Amino acid sequence: MPVADDFIRPVVMRDRGVRIEPMALSHEAGLRAAAADGELWKLRITSVPEPEQTRAYIDTALQMRADGNRLAFVVVDDTTDTVLGSTSYHDIVPAIRRVEIGWTWYRRSVQRSHVNTTCKLLMMGHAFDTLHCAVVGWRTDNFNFASQKAIERLGARKDGVIRHHAVRRDGTVRDTVMYSMLAGEWPEAKAQLLYLLKQHAPA
Repeated sequence: MPVADDFIRPVVMRDRGVRIEPMALSHEAGLRAAAADGELWKLRITSVPEPEQTRAYIDTALQMRADGNRLAFVVVDDTTDTVLGSTSYHDIVPAIRRVEIGWTWYRRSVQRSHVNTTCKLLMMGHAFDTLHCAVVGWRTDNFNFASQKAIERLGARKDGVIRHHAVRRDGTVRDTVMYSMLAGEWPEAKAQLLYLLKQHAPA
C-alpha cells in the first residue's frame, strides 16, 4: 500500500503565465497581499485568512502536509512573481488513488480570468496523468453557488450533500456539496478546459 509521501510529492507546475508551487513560509507577504485584494477574508463561505492569521494559515498547511493529508500550493504570476492565490490537494487517500482539490481562492483582480481554469487544468492533469488517480474530488459550501458553478464547469459530477458537516468561520454549520470526476471522464473534461482557455486567449 503506497504511503502519501510516495504517492504525491511537492512539484512546480506552470502554464499560460501561471505557476503553482508548494506553499512555504516565504509566501506569507504575498498571500497577505493577495487576500487583501478584495478583502476576501470577509466572505463567510471561504477559508481565506485574515491578514494577522496568514502565518498561522501557512503553518497549518505545512503541518497538514507533514501529516500526509494535504499538499498546499501558492498560485503565482510566472512573469511578475505576484502571488495570485492558493490551492491544494487534500484528503489524500493513496490506497484508492484518490485526492481532492480545494482550499482554492484567488485575489479579486484575477477572478473570472484564465487563472482558475489554468490551475485546474494543471492540478487535474497532474492528478490523472502523473499520479494516475482513479478519482478526483471537490467539496464546497452549500451557499457557495459560484464555487459550485465553477466545479460543474470543470465537468465534475455532483455526488450529493453531506448535511450539517463543517463549521464556518462565523460559527454556523454548513452543508457540504460533494463532487467528483473519474479517470475515464478526464479526457473529455480536459478537452473542454482547453476549449475554455482558448476563449480567454488574446485575439
